[in-house]
Amino acid sequence: MAFISDEKIPNNVNLADDRRLQRALEKWQPGFIDWWKEMGPEGFQTDDVYLRTAISVESGGWAHFDHVKMPDYRWGIFLEPKQEGSLINFGDHKGKPVWDEVPGEYRNLLRRLIVTQGDTEPASVEQQRLLGQTAPSLYDLRNLFQVNVEEGRHLWAMVYLLHSYFGRDGREEAEEMLMRRSGDHDRPRILGAFNEPTSHWLSFYMFTMFTDRDGKYQLASLAESGFDPLARTCRFMLTEEAHHMFVGETGIERVVQRTCELMKQDPNEDVRDAGGVDLKTVQKYLNLWYTLSLDLFGGEVSSNAADAFASGLKGRYKETKRDDDHVLLDREVEVTVLEDGKLVTKAVPARNALNETLRTDYVADCQRAVDRWNKTIANEGIDFELELPSRRFHRAIGAFAGAPVTPDDEVLSPVDFAARRGEFLPTEADETYIKSLMQPVHERGKIAPWIAPPRRGINGQPFDFEYVRFSEHKE
Repeated sequence: MAFISDEKIPNNVNLADDRRLQRALEKWQPGFIDWWKEMGPEGFQTDDVYLRTAISVESGGWAHFDHVKMPDYRWGIFLEPKQEGSLINFGDHKGKPVWDEVPGEYRNLLRRLIVTQGDTEPASVEQQRLLGQTAPSLYDLRNLFQVNVEEGRHLWAMVYLLHSYFGRDGREEAEEMLMRRSGDHDRPRILGAFNEPTSHWLSFYMFTMFTDRDGKYQLASLAESGFDPLARTCRFMLTEEAHHMFVGETGIERVVQRTCELMKQDPNEDVRDAGGVDLKTVQKYLNLWYTLSLDLFGGEVSSNAADAFASGLKGRYKETKRDDDHVLLDREVEVTVLEDGKLVTKAVPARNALNETLRTDYVADCQRAVDRWNKTIANEGIDFELELPSRRFHRAIGAFAGAPVTPDDEVLSPVDFAARRGEFLPTEADETYIKSLMQPVHERGKIAPWIAPPRRGINGQPFDFEYVRFSEHKE
């Protein structure tokens, strides 16, 4: 059905037919708005932003663009239409009808999956709440806010599932997601990468490139779920998520483009002297955010991943396109671990290696983007290549947690690794320098000198379009 435009909570799930659920969500809604005003973009709540809003779940023409104040954004509940006769495509229940209600034996596991995914959505808004104050252009400012409001919308997607299918436990979990805070000592967000500060735009582009790309793979896995409401919810979330990765991938490409231009202007000068981001520093931030995002997939060997697959709740990326039996009871996968200071390969049951399987798909996708950035560098005649570090470098979760492995996969002593850490990851001096570049540019058609303008604007608009209309002058 079409979205209901005149309801307090826009939706395509016939919310008005379930008065109990409607009342529960309407009771949660003011808390969400209070959270948004407190922890959403600071200083821009009364400004009109050129945002896209979902008006349909159809593949064509699903979004409407217009200027809107962010607290008035049409957050709501949008699921892809139900396909009758759908079957579970993997695990122990392969071939059986999908579930429209929560299977009792998997209730706790399913709730944990939904809560963990849902918690990431408000976390990223909190991490990015101050970035608007240093936006390099109105185009970028608008893109930041588009990401923010859609993360808020994705929180609504998970909260709907909790309220609708998990009773009091679900309602309590939904309240908790408004109480936790990114980076808070006492009530942090569930996953580590969502407690890291996103203190400037280089980190924002890395976050949307790498961490939101992890989100793509997690959502795609949940979109295979045998619990049909979750699958249908995640399929539409993926439609919105694509823009977030676009912001990151093209943002880094534009930083690289501008750096190359500055290098060509005077190859003997340090790019930093010209107010640019040198490529070695880009590499350090790539190393940081890529590895933080690798941790989000979990340990290389995981019984939880095996349980989620066996139960039919979380599949693999593009599960139905894989050439195997989709049950994986008799298969093994080789996984690299660290033993006695050496990298060794072991065969483990395929179900227990599903985190690593998903991580491998993610790495290949990230490499495609890095290849694109390197093409930009090569086209400018610059002799430098960005690289993805080893997936064993700078890990905090899994077999390589805390292991002194370099980006080139060399195993060092802990002392030697600590001494060389500044070669691989941003230092305090790097942070100080990057932050010094973050001077706001809020004038139409203008852009900060450390980043190139985009090739095209949003929704066919030019770069100098009024993407944000300020209610008062922003310095």
